[in-house]
Amino acid sequence: MPVGGKSSATGIPRIGPGADRAVAAAAEPARRSRAAPAAAAPTRPARRRLRRAPRTVFGWLLHYLAPLGTPLQFLTLGLFGAALFVNVTLPELPDVKQGLSEVQLQEPLRVYSADGALMAEFGVERRQPMAFAKFPPLLIQAFLATEDSRFFEHGGIDVVGMGRALVNYASTGIKAQGGSTITMQVTRNFFLSPEKTFRRKLAEVLLALHVEKTLSKEEILELYLNQIFFGHRAYGVAAAASLYYGKDLSELSVAEMAMLAGVPKAPSSNNPVSNPERALERRNYILGRMLELGFIDQTQFDTAVQTPDLAKLHGQQVDLEAGYVAEMVRREIQSYYGEAAAKQGLRVTTTIDSRLQTAAQEALRKALRQYERRHGYRGAEANVDLAGASEADMDAYLEGVARVPGLEPGLVTGIESGTARVYLGGGRWTTLGLSQVSWARQFRNAGWRGGVPRRVADVVAKGDLIRLRRDQKGQWELSSIPAVTGVLVTLAPRDGAVQAMASGYAYTESQFNRAVDMRRQPGSSFKPFVYAAALNEGWTPASLLKDVSVKGVGNWSPKNSDGREMGPVRMRKALALSRNLATINLLQSVGLDDASRFIRRFGFEVDPKVLGPTMALGTIETSPVKMAEGYAIFANGGYHVLPYFIARIENANGDVIYDASPPRACSDCWYRYGKDKPARTEAAAGEQLAEQVIDPRIAYQMTSMMRDVVERGTGTRALRLNRKDIVGKTGTTNDVRDSWFCGYQADFVTVAWLGFDNNEKLGRGEEGGRAALSMWTDYMDDALKDKAIAQLDMPPGMVRVRVDGNRGTETKSTGGLIEVVMEEYRLMLMGPEPVSAGGLDALGAKKKTAAVKPKTQAAKPARAAPKVVDDLF
Repeated sequence: MPVGGKSSATGIPRIGPGADRAVAAAAEPARRSRAAPAAAAPTRPARRRLRRAPRTVFGWLLHYLAPLGTPLQFLTLGLFGAALFVNVTLPELPDVKQGLSEVQLQEPLRVYSADGALMAEFGVERRQPMAFAKFPPLLIQAFLATEDSRFFEHGGIDVVGMGRALVNYASTGIKAQGGSTITMQVTRNFFLSPEKTFRRKLAEVLLALHVEKTLSKEEILELYLNQIFFGHRAYGVAAAASLYYGKDLSELSVAEMAMLAGVPKAPSSNNPVSNPERALERRNYILGRMLELGFIDQTQFDTAVQTPDLAKLHGQQVDLEAGYVAEMVRREIQSYYGEAAAKQGLRVTTTIDSRLQTAAQEALRKALRQYERRHGYRGAEANVDLAGASEADMDAYLEGVARVPGLEPGLVTGIESGTARVYLGGGRWTTLGLSQVSWARQFRNAGWRGGVPRRVADVVAKGDLIRLRRDQKGQWELSSIPAVTGVLVTLAPRDGAVQAMASGYAYTESQFNRAVDMRRQPGSSFKPFVYAAALNEGWTPASLLKDVSVKGVGNWSPKNSDGREMGPVRMRKALALSRNLATINLLQSVGLDDASRFIRRFGFEVDPKVLGPTMALGTIETSPVKMAEGYAIFANGGYHVLPYFIARIENANGDVIYDASPPRACSDCWYRYGKDKPARTEAAAGEQLAEQVIDPRIAYQMTSMMRDVVERGTGTRALRLNRKDIVGKTGTTNDVRDSWFCGYQADFVTVAWLGFDNNEKLGRGEEGGRAALSMWTDYMDDALKDKAIAQLDMPPGMVRVRVDGNRGTETKSTGGLIEVVMEEYRLMLMGPEPVSAGGLDALGAKKKTAAVKPKTQAAKPARAAPKVVDDLF
């Protein structure tokens, strides 16, 4: 075969010496054919060459580039291929200018208090986008040192880096190095897939060139530093600094900057938490590059290299502990905006007041701890075998123990010389003497404790997992996670804003939101709504009620908490002393249907199936927030405001997309401070009022009557606050299973509840007037600090009359009591169904009286009244 003939391997004409002669020889038969059609047929080799004439563009190029020689042929083919790729691919590539201008980095949903404290972050990705000017220069240099040291010199493509990647591929056959600049990485992350193909690489190059023309170098770096992945769901260097070091960028050391700069190379496997050894090697390499490039000097390098790395995962840094409200926000946002809302950077401002929230959480925890101390120590959480255990072993164990604020877990490693040695983790040790455990009498049941411990060994043993807390002197003492739980919630009576909500000892310990989702019997704290229904029907605070055995209620035999009957008793006194029998008789006189219709105005759902006289003692099941909603109507003069907790929502750009404008009670028609702001009788122009569901005169009378609960009734413990503007009502269910206090002042409606989730007995002495009221007063003492005493003026349409304290009738005697009643009832103080005062003899003892027929005889309840309501008060 002549030189330039067919290659046996490829069938492509060879390009080499004699190529011109071969081409001419191949063309000669064709020339003769055109000149002399009748000539003899071509020879066999000529026919073979004719059959292989180029029929494709590629073949055509090879055919006509043959005279250029092999190097130039490859160069020309490469340029042609690149041009063709650009021509075909460019129209398919995204619009860089539009795409980058519309970039919205995924950000978590952030929840804030009304005063700007961060309560929680929700979202799959942790992000904290920052402007370029806020990145420390040395941090930028750390990333340039490892990722793209010639970033400010090239136009988006680093020819040296790409050449190095091509050489590596040619020698190994593995696409291990991409030669990507920071611009190319931004391009790939925003517009392309991460697959390693030449087509994607060429597209990346084209887009990188376009990005360099569209954005400045600073804008490209800002995008890069805000979106690169650092492992553990952290995106962007600011989020990484917070995650691994718990710091802002401005607080990072040189060593920490270099460490973060090394993470994006292999974020999931080589971050300082997942693989600290390899991450440290990477950090020191980057420090060396920074020294080589002149970004740091030798002293900085030596110091940074010798600095131990202290990276660890830091939980989300919140300013305010309010997990229950934060979770309510998350659910509400998700239900309204969908699952994607957690990635859109929404900023939700709640109605929570940081000061009140902190006070509420502390008051609740104090009440729960005090209850546990009153009833004894329930024992260690667990007991583990510590034989041969090292500190590292104990650290690993304690790492898996649930964290509860203020209650530090510890392991008892031994008892020597009358003290217990306790390991707290992280190399920390302490000892507990008898004085630190002396309170821990053994819990037997709600009403029975063991004896006072005489030795530390009577309380704890080696291997016990216990809890400790700091006492007032800062010393560790034995404690425990309370088995009992509670709620403390505060609403603003003017508009229903939830200002504080603590629904358990800690959200991390239990996520059940008892303030909203729990349904319990409120006991006697429900009585004010029954009394308000009676006032609406014509009774007055001076009217006499029958505190005698109830007739006509089947087998149910309710009684007062003290087991006694007072006979005729004024309504005001009956409420103050929480007389059960008087309240039941009053409900029957008002009528179950009329009373239930009126009580529904307060937002309560009264199920007709269980409607009966037991309702007088608070047997309907409701939540603490609902109780606060009802009491707010008394507190604001009769307006039904609805509880709400989201005040404002902003998008990632700071635009307000939701602003709560709830209907309000008349802002200054009720309470007032001082003499400069007299109460108005009507709303101001343009004020969006809530529905007024009860006569303000009823609200005034109920406030006055509940003040008597505090001054001379079951709520006298509240007198320690030394304020004339607080009122409320205690509530306790039978066998003391629920302890309530619901009360208010001009600015706060606060409900406190204490009990067990499984409805266990609380034990004697834990009634609403003690357990719940102690919590309430501790909180209100903080809430009302530096607040003046509010004054409540008598609304129009009311008169003062002097009444006989025993008979409830008007009297001229100077020894009578002053009562405020509605004008229309001035002449009928005894109410629509007067009760005779003849039931009292000269000594005030009860005489036999006939049963009063109720106004509306109640039908037998759909289900028998449970024993749990027998002794409500």
